[in-house]
Amino acid sequence: MAKATREAYGNALKKLASNQNIVVLDADLSGSTKTVEFKKVCPERFFNVGIAEQDLIGTAAGMAIAGKVPFASSFAMFATGRAFEIIRNTVAYPKLNVKIAATHAGLTVGEDGGSHQSIEDISLMRGIPNMTVINPADSTEAEQAVLKAAEIYGPVYIRLGRAAVEDIYDETYQFELGKGVELRKGKDVTIIATGLMVQKSLEAAKKLKEENIFARVINIHTIKPIDRDIIIKAAKETSAIVTAEEHSIIGGLGSAVLEVLSDEYPVPLKRIGIMDEFGESGKPNELLEKYGLTEENIIEGCRKVMKLKNRL
Repeated sequence: MAKATREAYGNALKKLASNQNIVVLDADLSGSTKTVEFKKVCPERFFNVGIAEQDLIGTAAGMAIAGKVPFASSFAMFATGRAFEIIRNTVAYPKLNVKIAATHAGLTVGEDGGSHQSIEDISLMRGIPNMTVINPADSTEAEQAVLKAAEIYGPVYIRLGRAAVEDIYDETYQFELGKGVELRKGKDVTIIATGLMVQKSLEAAKKLKEENIFARVINIHTIKPIDRDIIIKAAKETSAIVTAEEHSIIGGLGSAVLEVLSDEYPVPLKRIGIMDEFGESGKPNELLEKYGLTEENIIEGCRKVMKLKNRL
């Protein structure tokens, strides 16, 4: 069943309400970020700071110093963009126990347009020392990621979406921080995806099989620390990699995978993501098609890297 990862965030916060150290902060968007679900069950530990993202993060930092476990939420564009310096210097530098759960990431914000489409947030957050960065693929993974973030000490950035995404996992799934998940075996090429592009990668792999191309599909839900072992293993066994993300090709998953491969085991790689440009207003699926984030783009990427590896 299709469900937005931000919905899962609200459900996870309700489950965390029994922990008296959990506090939730929002920048006047609780209905959209779903922190309202926590407010319903625990209003005395819910704080609306208003449309002031710097204050949102700064207040969360103060609560963390006081021993609380704050979850601070806003739209990804503003949580990471407006509050970047506060996140860097006030939260990450002293390694405070603040969780930033940012919704409405990526192009699928849709009609809100380029000013609200956060397509560089992964790059911003993974560049900060001490920061853990998580980008769930579906609602099950999102809920478990939020619960895990509450368990670990230190700053965590969780990227969540506005639009509903199809289920990939069932109730037996167990989220492991920092561990990639091989969802489909394959010997010819590996597709490494994150977020909503995981589902599209699985569909692309099914179509490639009709061409007798067997594509491995890996979900990287934790961008930082990234699972280097699963990436290197895939490079050695398939010798060709395609990355897929709803993010700029600069600084996101594709860049992180390239960094691992250039250090350890270089192979041909094609990045599927948003080129160096801003988005625009439109319906989510129309935008994904316009900016090249489709199954067909992934398939074409696989064909290209396989040609390259065959020349080596």
